[in-house]
Amino acid sequence: MPKVYLGLGSNQNREHFITAALDALRDTFGSLEVSPVYECESVGFKGNPFFNLVVSLETSLSVGELSRCLKTIENNHGRDRNASKYSPRTLDIDILLYGDYVGVFEGVDLPRGEITENAFVLRPLADLAPDVLHPTLQRSYAQLWRDYAIPQKLWPIRFKWHEKIMGTR
Repeated sequence: MPKVYLGLGSNQNREHFITAALDALRDTFGSLEVSPVYECESVGFKGNPFFNLVVSLETSLSVGELSRCLKTIENNHGRDRNASKYSPRTLDIDILLYGDYVGVFEGVDLPRGEITENAFVLRPLADLAPDVLHPTLQRSYAQLWRDYAIPQKLWPIRFKWHEKIMGTR
């Protein structure tokens, strides 16, 4: 089964929706690896700060089946499909990596471009998978994070999911 990395974010009732997403992912896929959680300013619009993190899991679902499953989880947690791309979110779950797939698969572009564009994606991915190589750039996520130069503010937060405490604040 391929290893999949997902980016999660919320800027509405953040602790509730991130916890709900982690619970839904664990209930659906089983064991999860979870990065630290970061708080960051909204990118592309004025809004409340986001909580962001990256989760890895293994699945036998195809890319399209996984995408539909994640959309169902988002919808079950109040995601407004009519909202503009840059707007507040109860829950956003994006497929960042699906094994070493490169290209468009069932409407999903892999690897996701936001990995190298946004600190709120790259930093938690570098924490969770520092030695994994980006499938097209052939550089580790730790290296990509060290060289990241786009000015975006984010900071780790202390986040508790069940008995696991993520972060240091």
